[in-house]
Amino acid sequence: MKKIFILMMMFFLFGKMMSQTERYIYQTEVNPDTINLVDMKMERTFLDVKNNQSLFISESKLLKDSLVAVLKSQTIPDVRKSKKDKPEFPKLANGKSIQPTFFEYFIKKNNDDKTVSLVESVGSKQVYYQEDRKMKWNISDQVSDLNGYKAQKATVNFGGRVWIAWFAPEIKISDGPYKFSGLPGLIVKLEDDKGDYKFNFLKKISIPNAFSEDIKPDARKSTRINFQGDKASVKMEMIKNKDPEINLDNFSPGGGRGMHQRGGMNGGFGGQPGQGMNGGMPNVDMGGQDMQLGNPTQNPMTSNGSVMSFGNTNPIELSNRQ
Repeated sequence: MKKIFILMMMFFLFGKMMSQTERYIYQTEVNPDTINLVDMKMERTFLDVKNNQSLFISESKLLKDSLVAVLKSQTIPDVRKSKKDKPEFPKLANGKSIQPTFFEYFIKKNNDDKTVSLVESVGSKQVYYQEDRKMKWNISDQVSDLNGYKAQKATVNFGGRVWIAWFAPEIKISDGPYKFSGLPGLIVKLEDDKGDYKFNFLKKISIPNAFSEDIKPDARKSTRINFQGDKASVKMEMIKNKDPEINLDNFSPGGGRGMHQRGGMNGGFGGQPGQGMNGGMPNVDMGGQDMQLGNPTQNPMTSNGSVMSFGNTNPIELSNRQ
């Protein structure tokens, strides 16, 4: 009987451990304009790892999407129109609006089938593609101490940029920010050779019931080359069908927000990240909801504030070829 009890406890603890999300938090800096002299914009991005899959997403997008999910679950209209007919979303508890983000999409990586999917929302719909380029890393013997970890240098040409990564072999996760993965350890520092994009690992936290993003069953599957056209097509279909949830997104076929490549849709940039709890999530008055963005179950607050969007003339991918 004692052995059976011990085995049951082991299975319980193992199951609990497997169900939680390991969140790797990065301080991210972006240069929004390489022509005009502007300051680097900072925001936090997350790499959430669970059950042999990972999710790369910005703090602002995860917060906004979780708030929308809460509002939908409570059958409360999740968007109210302002006088200028722009979508509005709940403010934070300190009265500030959710910060805009450079990353108006999320990226899912599956270690089982080695797929990397970039997913973007058009209103309530999703459009996604699977990355078809392989990263050919050049691993150097150069090492350095970064944030308490012994890190090794590697470089890769990807998306028209030369990227320098530092990975920590002691963190045995072959993953990193954005689409980057494939090194024998977690990427703890990543930047392009021009210094336009910088990701610096801050810390890891464990979250029992983290809010997550998934690819919806009705999502439109596209290709990397046809991605912009398919997003515009979905947008036009929603307008034609007078879909009320098109107001959840201010994407426009001629140049809206959230794309990651030159010639595509422009992304918004993030301001200074909010002061958050347990890994950088801003303090939101959501009826006692876990500030780590666990499963939303409580009533949200009702005050709203607009989400700003700014043009990004410096996309993370400059080319479709590499």
